[in-house]
Amino acid sequence: MTETPEFSLLLPVYGGDSAPFLLRAFRSSVIEQSLKPSEVVLVQDGPVSAPLVSAIAELDRSTPVPLKIVILPENRGLSEALTAGLAECSYEVVARMDADDVSEPHRFAVELELVARGYELVGSGLNEFTETEHGELLGVRRVPPVESDEIKRYARFHDPFNHPTVVYTKSAVERAGGYLPLGMMEDYWLFARMLAADVRAVNSPEALVRYRVSSGAYKRRGGLRLLRSEWMLQRAFVKSGFTTRTQFVRNVVVRGGYRLVPEPIRRRAYRSMIAGERPVADKAGADS
Repeated sequence: MTETPEFSLLLPVYGGDSAPFLLRAFRSSVIEQSLKPSEVVLVQDGPVSAPLVSAIAELDRSTPVPLKIVILPENRGLSEALTAGLAECSYEVVARMDADDVSEPHRFAVELELVARGYELVGSGLNEFTETEHGELLGVRRVPPVESDEIKRYARFHDPFNHPTVVYTKSAVERAGGYLPLGMMEDYWLFARMLAADVRAVNSPEALVRYRVSSGAYKRRGGLRLLRSEWMLQRAFVKSGFTTRTQFVRNVVVRGGYRLVPEPIRRRAYRSMIAGERPVADKAGADS
């Protein structure tokens, strides 16, 4: 039996995050995990609110695993925050987590077993959820492509990984050039370059993360800023040879057009463009 490797958990935090959500994300990804990370690298991306300062201090006092806190004096954006955090990770294997999502208790046991089998980029499905007065209400389940060939085909039009679910090796990220600023598309651009570099990739179809969907989630996926980011991403794809000119035109028209439609239509279009997404009828229940 192959031994699962030690790994770092990389968790960025910025001023717009919520202190209670951060505490819940940390608890679910560290304390409640059947396979705990060997360390946590928390990157504070610029100034944060007083409640977040208190929450980070509480985590530093109570964490059951070593915690490194990396403080960036100014907000530099996700790609620079993750790059700074990766540099501080002590282990070759790194798991990603966002400050407002929830990991299922067996998430890392599943994902690290795949890493132990030789995969360098591992993701999973996720369940969207919203908070209600009765607890967490599950919405839709995002089921990504699973096998490497399917992931590569899918990536020409869709992001093939749910970023908050991924585990990867530092060497594979570095081989692809690391995170590069690209609007809000840094993760997709990194994954595309990793696939082009023939990184061994796989997804678990199981929903191992619960992804918090706020009331403005779909509104933020539209507008001119996102349209510009989409245009930059698609230009980068075609210039690198990741997509053809025909795929470039299709992607700009379909994905770019999606950024400009009214929010109710965008919500339906977004879900229809995610393969395998389906409703989940049950409740996750309130956090303990």
